[in-house]
Amino acid sequence: MSAAEPLLYAVKDGIATLTLNRPESLNAMNDELMGGISAALEQVRHDQSIRVVVVTGAGRGFCAGADLAAAADAPPIGNTDAQALPDDAGDVFNGAMRDLMDCPVPTIARVNGAAAGGGLGLALACDITIAAESAFFVATFGPNLGIVPDLGSTWSIPLRIGRARALGMTLLGDRISATQAEQWGLVWRAVPNAELDAEVSRIAETLKRSSPSAATRIRQAIDAATQNTFSEQLDLEMVHQGVLIPRNMQEGARAFMEKRPPEFDGKRD
Repeated sequence: MSAAEPLLYAVKDGIATLTLNRPESLNAMNDELMGGISAALEQVRHDQSIRVVVVTGAGRGFCAGADLAAAADAPPIGNTDAQALPDDAGDVFNGAMRDLMDCPVPTIARVNGAAAGGGLGLALACDITIAAESAFFVATFGPNLGIVPDLGSTWSIPLRIGRARALGMTLLGDRISATQAEQWGLVWRAVPNAELDAEVSRIAETLKRSSPSAATRIRQAIDAATQNTFSEQLDLEMVHQGVLIPRNMQEGARAFMEKRPPEFDGKRD
């Protein structure tokens, strides 16, 4: 891919890296960038050799959210009723987010800098979010733009940190440091800047050795838990086990007895 393209896609040793490549705007989102994410994830879906996806940003930021320069120049919408919005409003952006959430392999957000607005939603849509200690997270939507947090933020934030912190974060728009984000549970881990790549590589290698089918089914089960009763969740677990036990359990047990890492076949659902 050309370095001028808004989304760079590279695959090495079973790990696909999606790099947001608009560093001059802190990787602000536009249709081309979000469409590039969907196109890259479509390649992941068809390439059975890929076991992990890493999403990161070029330059000093992860993602500053939507490209506000385009929004500032757009003509005002005369009717504020939501029904007046175009039928395809948000399709490219939301489509990319759905593709990320439905990725057939585990996903890692490598947050190397600011994750603001929609960039926050992008970071939290990944299965595991790792941040450099210099990074920060900010929900700019309400206090700065007068809109509701989007790109899944209203789903991800309260599920990760609870209602009180979610409301404080989205109503006030305060910056949350990477260290604070780790303490709250907004991200999995904050690490010193110099250790970010090593930590992402360590986690990617762990996920790469795992069963992709088990990883995506774990994601599905965890996401379903907030809506299911305990009994329903037990039933859902057994649905997944009905697929995974015949596929993986014997190899896992043998590996345990032989004191070696398991070698799963990499089969996806």
